[in-house]
Order: sequence, then structure tokens, then C-alpha cells
Amino acid sequence: QRQLVESGGGLVQAGGSLRLSCAASGHPFSVLTMAWFRQAPGKEREFVAAVNWSGGRTYYADSVKGRFTISRDNAKNSLYLQMNSLKPEETAVYYCAAKYSVAAQATGVMDHTGYNYWGQGTQVTVSS
Repeated sequence: QRQLVESGGGLVQAGGSLRLSCAASGHPFSVLTMAWFRQAPGKEREFVAAVNWSGGRTYYADSVKGRFTISRDNAKNSLYLQMNSLKPEETAVYYCAAKYSVAAQATGVMDHTGYNYWGQGTQVTVSS
């Protein structure tokens, strides 16, 4: 069984921080491109950040650059998203996603349609 499970979401005050985690099981984790997306009610799924198979390349949406940091620990089969200076408009369900790296090059890391595996999502609520 291949599974991605997010954790770390919750309620935080504007300007605060959260760290999201994604645990992968049943995946050849070290060959996967990993990403975070988010989706607010009534909105389309939005790219947040991605990291390549080795952790050496990272990608961020313009809206989160300088505030969010994506990282991975291949020994632990885990993905992380450190979110600082959170804003109320960033309230959303945050999803962990994965795809094989060759597919990431073909479709682009920001394109949610290219990702094969998804977690169940974790709710992040930022109060004003």
C-alpha cells in the first residue's frame, strides 16, 4: 500500500508559524519529486512549494517566497513545510503530493495534474 499522510495543521494566529509533515509509506521515496499544494473553499488547488528527489532543488510560489521552507529527509521518508508569518488568506487544506522525477520535468512541478499520489490533507486555519 502506497500512502502519504500529512500532519501538523491546526489553528494559528496571523503572523505565527506552523510546520507541516508528510510521511510516506510504500513509496520509493528517494526517487520522487514532492510538493505541497493548498486549496481553500471555492478555490482551485494552488501550488505552494516543491522539492526534487535529492532535496537539492526547491521551488516556491511567489506568494510564499521568503516565508515558507520546504525540505525532505529521505532517510525518514518524510517531507516538511515550515510556514512562517502566516496570513489569514492562507487558510486552506494543505496537501502533500508526489510524482516520479522524470514526470516532474515533463509536466512542471507546479502543475497539480501531473502528481500521481496525494495525501488526505491537513487543515490550516490562520486567524486575524
